[in-house]
Amino acid sequence: MKRVSVFLIVAAAWAQKIDLVPVVSKSISKTIELPGEIQPFLTVPIHAKVRGYVERITVDRGSVVKEGDLLAELSAPEMKAQIAEAESRIQAAQSDRVQAEAQLAAAQSNYDFLKKAAETPGAIAGNEVIQAAKQVDAAKALVQSRQQAEQAAQSAARALKDLQDYLRISAPFEGIVTERFVHPGALVGPGADPVLVTLEQVSHLRVTVAVPEEDVGSIVKGAQVPFRVPAFPERTYTGTVARISHALDAKTRTMAVELDALNRDGSLAPGMYPSIQWPIRRARPGMFVPKTSVVTTTERTFVIRDRDGRAEWVDVTKGVTDGDMVEVMGPLKAGDQVVRRATDEIREGNALK
Repeated sequence: MKRVSVFLIVAAAWAQKIDLVPVVSKSISKTIELPGEIQPFLTVPIHAKVRGYVERITVDRGSVVKEGDLLAELSAPEMKAQIAEAESRIQAAQSDRVQAEAQLAAAQSNYDFLKKAAETPGAIAGNEVIQAAKQVDAAKALVQSRQQAEQAAQSAARALKDLQDYLRISAPFEGIVTERFVHPGALVGPGADPVLVTLEQVSHLRVTVAVPEEDVGSIVKGAQVPFRVPAFPERTYTGTVARISHALDAKTRTMAVELDALNRDGSLAPGMYPSIQWPIRRARPGMFVPKTSVVTTTERTFVIRDRDGRAEWVDVTKGVTDGDMVEVMGPLKAGDQVVRRATDEIREGNALK
């Protein structure tokens, strides 16, 4: 009787080992948690284009500005002297032009008189008419030269006045001043060239995430991706996939992807490290088996398939997990029967009944 009981227990254990389940085909859709970094959509250090002294600075750290708002005003006394000198050159050039035009008018009048008189035979020598015509040509050339000199003087004056406009430094876009580096009296501009302030646009942010190589196939431009930040763990924000680098980092084997996120209430800030719920979706369904069906040894990873009632070891590669199921890549198809609780003790070719 005791021998029969032992036989029944062993038989039950062996029956449990060869319990078969089908390979299931289903679409892969899940999320993984990836770290990210929030950056301003636009950021720029503000420099002075012209050399001068800071007369006043109208913003400080934390100041909210709109595009075109005044940030700082410089003074450059030598520029005023240069503009005055340029304007005096314009006046001198204008005077020279007027004088040249008067000479042209006199030469033209003399030429017209001689030409009229030459119509009477013997009244005027032909050589005098030719000389008068040459004087008109010379006067015209002088007028043209004086006009060009005047235009050059006006261009030089305009250039100086344009530079004078750069003494007023304005915001290139709306944003927040995150750093201020100078105070009134500081020398700035080419040569000195310290940064006046740093301006960042934080109403619109970039959320950068490094997507692992095995998941880059699930990147969809325009997809909505949720994320959270440690400062407000109870809130869920949303970013839109906007820019994809299409290149892997050789060291981390990840691809940089940027999300666009609107920061309407100002709760997000550049430098935060969000936790991103990255969606994993694949165009083709995957083959799934129970986790216990996959056997991993030092030599291979395999499942045991039922092949006409006998065990067949099928090499596979594990993919994503879904609860108690795991994705396997290998020569399997949906509906194949595999051992639920596989072990390498079930040798290839053994009967499964």
